[in-house]
Amino acid sequence: MNQLSNSLLPRIVTILGKVLEWITISLMVLLTIVVISAVIARLSGQSFSWYDEVAAIMLAWITYYGSALAALHRRHIGFDTVLLAMPVKARLAALLAAEAIVLIFFVLMARAGLQVLEVLEGDTLISLTWVPVQFTQSIIPIGAILFILCQLLSLPNYWQVTADGISLEHAEIEEEVEAEMIKNKDRT
Repeated sequence: MNQLSNSLLPRIVTILGKVLEWITISLMVLLTIVVISAVIARLSGQSFSWYDEVAAIMLAWITYYGSALAALHRRHIGFDTVLLAMPVKARLAALLAAEAIVLIFFVLMARAGLQVLEVLEGDTLISLTWVPVQFTQSIIPIGAILFILCQLLSLPNYWQVTADGISLEHAEIEEEVEAEMIKNKDRT
């Protein structure tokens, strides 16, 4: 059973990571197209009435999906140096406390997001009256649930790395330094 979970979890993380990357990239491309189209329209004397509203919503969606992706890869701001300076038992207790705080926050956010959707029932966008505000704001509970899922899926690996005293931040910096050294070595 443990071997099945050891092979299944990385596959789930990889698939979810690819899905979140595609969603985030697609939203960024769409936002770029909307902005460029709006600029061209404005320069040609026409202006889209819906541009500002749609661009702001798309930016919010990019933020939520991107933050879930960052959570999956543990790329949010952290304090590895402080955490790793603690004895192992205290380090793991602090990790559990921090994870609990983050998860509780996002559970509350998902709940509040669902309440917001109830309040907004029947409202539509000002510029695009056929688009329900509930649809645009659905990203709040969806983003919170995605963040929770990503945090939980990345926890076993993070637990092991932290227990072993390895800093994710330092490992990433070391990889970048090595890559730069290889690039510079090839140039000379």
